[in-house]
Amino acid sequence: MHTLLSDLNDLWRVTLAALVFGAGLPAIFAVGVLLQSRTHLTGATMAVRRAAGAGALLCYALVLAVAVTGVLFVAKAFLATRFGIHLFGQS
Repeated sequence: MHTLLSDLNDLWRVTLAALVFGAGLPAIFAVGVLLQSRTHLTGATMAVRRAAGAGALLCYALVLAVAVTGVLFVAKAFLATRFGIHLFGQS
């Protein structure tokens, strides 16, 4: 029974990560594209255009930061071995 509970505990973590990275990041990118399209509206005020541009930039920066973090996480052992850079608790 302990093994089943341990497996279910790990399963919900994997499911949550899959939802966040599998569907969440493309959704955030899509919101960024939508907001960027709002910066070109002819009837919008300058404040609305600037707010939409700032929101789009924030969405793109978040997606880029998660992508770079993911690459560094995958390469953490390589970076620790070759360059002595210890990320994410790699010893």
